[in-house]
Amino acid sequence: MAIGPVEYLIVGFPGNEFNGEIAPALADLVESGTIRLLDLVFVAKDADGNVAIVEYDEHDGLRAFAEIDGEVGGVISHEDIDHATHDLPANSSAAVLVWEDVWATPFAEAMRNSGAVLIEAARIPHDLIEPLVADLESN
Repeated sequence: MAIGPVEYLIVGFPGNEFNGEIAPALADLVESGTIRLLDLVFVAKDADGNVAIVEYDEHDGLRAFAEIDGEVGGVISHEDIDHATHDLPANSSAAVLVWEDVWATPFAEAMRNSGAVLIEAARIPHDLIEPLVADLESN
């Protein structure tokens, strides 16, 4: 079975303010076949630094995520959660997501079939690329 690149993302929510606003956008990516959601875990850190996993039905802001179609579970480990929460400030929450970039599967498979080896890949942060693109567009 061909599989595309797999990515992870840790999204922080200062003040433990999950509101579900990213759920529809995530659902659109899944429904369009752009990504395949492999795992999704919500974590919270209280004022004393204690970490807890937050289930969909434990917080109103998370209920929208329960509707997203995916093969959620088993990919994110306790070590991953420790990593995600290590630098998370007290009284904050995070969503840890792992997904397959389905859109890139044919290219990834072609690379593997040709003997190519991925040397490096990175995501350029929005706050770095936005001014560069704006500058290019204004010229």
